Amino acid sequence: MIVTCNRIPVNPEHAEAFEERFADRSALVDGMPGFISFQLLRPKKSGDPYVVMTFWESEAYFKAWTQSDEFKEGHARSGSLPPETFSGHPKLEMFDVIQSTAEINRVSEA
Repeated sequence: MIVTCNRIPVNPEHAEAFEERFADRSALVDGMPGFISFQLLRPKKSGDPYVVMTFWESEAYFKAWTQSDEFKEGHARSGSLPPETFSGHPKLEMFDVIQSTAEINRVSEA
């Protein structure tokens, strides 16, 4: 299993619009093959980035998502936010899960 973390710096005065727009597109990933789970994390400290976490059965499934029509549709929606929404560029990180107590890990191993 892999986890992706997309760290997205959002100006605090645009946080509400960002969250609303993200809610509109998050369901697009739900039906993708290999998709396990999604989480949008709101920073507790002003100035820290939002974190979009997705859990996948493999990197190949994640890459297939990034090349899908659903991915393009979701990112086109977020592209309608004004540039001042963001205080910097997003940073994508990818991790292999090597230990977990989470139920999602046991499901993906079955």
